[in-house]
Amino acid sequence: MSGIDVITFGCRLNTYESEVVRRQAAEAGLEDAVIVNTCAVTGEAVRQARQAIRRARRERPQARILVTGCAAQADSASFAAMAEVDAVLGNEEKLTAEAYRTLPDFGVSAEEKLKVNDIMSVRESAPQMVELIEGHVRAFLQVQNGCDHRCTFCIIPYGRGNSRSVPMGAVVDQARRLAESGYRELVLTGVDATSYGADLPGTPTLGLLAKTLLKQVPEILRLRLSSIDSIEVDRALLDLIADEPRFMPHLHLSLQHGDDLILKRMKRRHNRAEALGFIEQARSLRPDISFGADLIAGFPTESEAAFEQSVRLAEQARIAKLHVFPYSPRPMTPAARMPQLDRGLIKARAARLRDVGKTLARQHLDGLVGTRQILLVENNGFAHTQDFTRVVTPGLQPGSLMTAEISGHDGRDLTIRAAAQAAA
Repeated sequence: MSGIDVITFGCRLNTYESEVVRRQAAEAGLEDAVIVNTCAVTGEAVRQARQAIRRARRERPQARILVTGCAAQADSASFAAMAEVDAVLGNEEKLTAEAYRTLPDFGVSAEEKLKVNDIMSVRESAPQMVELIEGHVRAFLQVQNGCDHRCTFCIIPYGRGNSRSVPMGAVVDQARRLAESGYRELVLTGVDATSYGADLPGTPTLGLLAKTLLKQVPEILRLRLSSIDSIEVDRALLDLIADEPRFMPHLHLSLQHGDDLILKRMKRRHNRAEALGFIEQARSLRPDISFGADLIAGFPTESEAAFEQSVRLAEQARIAKLHVFPYSPRPMTPAARMPQLDRGLIKARAARLRDVGKTLARQHLDGLVGTRQILLVENNGFAHTQDFTRVVTPGLQPGSLMTAEISGHDGRDLTIRAAAQAAA
């Protein structure tokens, strides 16, 4: 067995970057390798990555085992010390063919395995046109990387570096190429996407970037955002929510908690009222908008009353897609030095919050039954509505924009009664 296998952990951005990794490694002439693209968000993600590395060595004894991603960037020495690992590449290096052309020899010391730059020294972000394989109908365009904020629970800045934006002209050029290539939907993505532009001349915002794309690239049929921080949303983005039908009515919010004291201890920049106020404002501008959100259960010092505030926040905001993370202490973060909760209690609270998420998801599905929706059909037997609800669509033409009546759901996905070609 040979070839290049990429094993990916963590966020969507990592998933998209893995496609760049695969492409750059192949361009460099790498032929027999396993590349593990790690995540540092939780201790469990790091543990699973180490397991994958050991398994890869057992299954591919002759292959080069390369490790990259956020965990490798933040703790490169520990991965280099693993006997199974041949090289460790930083998050900047993994995206360049040159890094794969200059790999160290087999059997070198742990220090010689390292090809990891100081991520905090990186000041620019090259435009990465990251295309997701599934369906070839949706393309992902990375417009920003890194983060300038220092939430007390988060290790990501140590893996991604400080915030840096792709110049607007480069984003427009990439978006035009993607739209002209037949992609029906573009997704703008980044580590802290709503901080876009703060480091660029004139300090353009994410909203201005999105407006500019839709104006200058009329071929874009649907434009979507990945995760955003609601406290950074600008007036231009609110205008798009209100007035632009090509801007998709779904936002995934980095909320993290529903209790003001815990939010303060997390060093978040919003409070509960501000988060709910934004959601209410967005719904007033676009009643059909839906929301996803990240919430952490079991943060240090979280009382039962504080946890219940997260439950009530999710319910009050009617979060359709709730992503729950049991708190995991990460090295180098202030929260790891705070009084910790019992792991069993953390897991129990995360399970309770996930149950709330299932109920909210079902309520969202219930509300769409009987409506007519415009669907973007993908290659995997599914489609997505404009508000990013998944629909079972066996047998429909991938890449099609279809109108369909929603007939029901199975508790997870919508089902349709009939479909007809929509005007594209």
